[in-house]
Amino acid sequence: MCGIFGVLSNKPVVSKIIQGLHKLEYRGYDSSGISLVVDQKIQTIRAKGKLINLKKKLSNKNIDGTLGIGHTRWATHGIPSTNNAHPHNSANVSIVHNGIIENYSYLKKELLKKGYEFKSETDSEVIAHLIDLNLKNSSHEQALKKTLTRLEGAFAIAILFKDQNFLVGARKGSPLAIGISDKSFYLGSDSIALSPFTQKIIYMEEGDSVFIYKDKFNIYDAKFKKVNRKLSMSSFSDSVSDKGNFDHFMQKEIFEQPNIISNSLSRFLDPINKKISIPELKIEWKKLKRIDLIACGTSFYASQIATYWFENYLGIPSSAHLASEYRYKRAKKSSESLSIFISQSGETADTLAALRHSKQNKNIILSLVNNRESSIARESNFYLTIEAGPEIGVASTKAFTAQLSILSCLCLVIGRDLGVINQSKEKRLTESLIEIPSNMSGILDIRDEIKKLSKTIYKAKSVLYLGRGHCYPLAMEGALKLKEISYIHAEGYASGEMKHGPIALVDEKLPIVFIAPKNDLFEKNISNMKEVLARGGKVLLITDNLGINSIDDKSIKTLVLPDVNQFVQPIIFSLPIQLLAYYSAVFKKTDVDQPRNLAKSVTVE
Repeated sequence: MCGIFGVLSNKPVVSKIIQGLHKLEYRGYDSSGISLVVDQKIQTIRAKGKLINLKKKLSNKNIDGTLGIGHTRWATHGIPSTNNAHPHNSANVSIVHNGIIENYSYLKKELLKKGYEFKSETDSEVIAHLIDLNLKNSSHEQALKKTLTRLEGAFAIAILFKDQNFLVGARKGSPLAIGISDKSFYLGSDSIALSPFTQKIIYMEEGDSVFIYKDKFNIYDAKFKKVNRKLSMSSFSDSVSDKGNFDHFMQKEIFEQPNIISNSLSRFLDPINKKISIPELKIEWKKLKRIDLIACGTSFYASQIATYWFENYLGIPSSAHLASEYRYKRAKKSSESLSIFISQSGETADTLAALRHSKQNKNIILSLVNNRESSIARESNFYLTIEAGPEIGVASTKAFTAQLSILSCLCLVIGRDLGVINQSKEKRLTESLIEIPSNMSGILDIRDEIKKLSKTIYKAKSVLYLGRGHCYPLAMEGALKLKEISYIHAEGYASGEMKHGPIALVDEKLPIVFIAPKNDLFEKNISNMKEVLARGGKVLLITDNLGINSIDDKSIKTLVLPDVNQFVQPIIFSLPIQLLAYYSAVFKKTDVDQPRNLAKSVTVE
């Protein structure tokens, strides 16, 4: 992986390819490159590092063409280097590839025996040579078909042929979209890459391939039968991918959250009658006996928080599962089980694979995504969009709180239908949801206080985050945010587990962040905090006004948030842990929006 961009036009395309690759930078990358067809020859330029290095190389080359492909690479097979950067070429072919070819070792041995030379350590290079081999006795269409049937794993591919003026794409398990404008056609990994050039997009479906010519394109399905696919109008505006007056996209996205949550909730919330309704979900909730939530990373922690809601408010047995492990469990087949798959991109490879596994068990499939045209949304029985808008920063912020807000709405809808949440309780909980945006704005107003507190963290070698109940997953999310963007080792634990091991780490150099709003578990959290203080630990307590009034130790550092219903505490308490991580990374001068080794959309398993 990580980003593909291609264009066929009646004008030179180098500047367009570079612009498209810039739009893909948010996905993370370690090298980049482009290929052009010029006078029936393929010209390829590649560079390690940031796009500026590729642009410098291009400035020294007087080349351009009307047909080209580009790629930003995030290493999977082979170290970051110019040789391993895409595109990869064979005698007559140039390709860029996202995904992993699982049988590349076998294919490589076969191709070596046939005289092909490999110049990289990547799995992707076998695709170029295999297409070239199949071209010797076949048409371009047949060569592609033969090649695709040999590839095992996930891929999105864009292809050039040196003696042809057409652009080819194919996908299986990794996203690829076609962009259409008056005088150009495009291929891109997502709508963000295509947004500067067109709003007209066709999202290729699983197994599709496409041949794009000057004035038309032909799409083929997995059986290589010619098909038509739906044309969508992208709602993504190119201006959304601008930082505006903020220093980083992550900062911008943190500050967008009051508006995002307000807009997201407004679809389901009746502020006059204090009721939630989700009419698009035609599910018989009374038949529901189990809820499983499946996700990766930050979305997994949102899933864990939701299990507390579903069990405590609904009484329905609920479990959160890592998508990468879920397929290895033999779940009971049941139409009375709801499986909720959560993915910001809607293309997360592990989550998509887990969804396909779950469909075999006849479970009801509901997905939460940020892209209604994504693979996960299309393959679900039902889907809800979180309406967070494009999230450019690699570390998820607004998508996390938007996911939680939708899951909380889902809890209320199910509870009312089951009769376990009465009208009075629903009104009270709905009011707490209505107040989320204003409470978030209040937290953003004390950002300077949070920034000051982050100075006690950013020089540490390790940090512990502790919480109980629904704040336990939030502790793990806080630790994840810190390690993602500041590169500080951090771990999140249930407060009650501290004495079962982590307390051995406590000394005067270890910052320990307690996430402890005033609720039924507050006193137990304070007991754990006292244990840390007794051993010389450095405590940062994140609590609320009710909680701070119960604290008599003035030596600890505190951050006081507004008092809210405990139903929405995980949403409200998300903001300070995001800001702590953000300011720590700023003080450390790391790459906040594109932290090392991380990709925004993880489309390989």
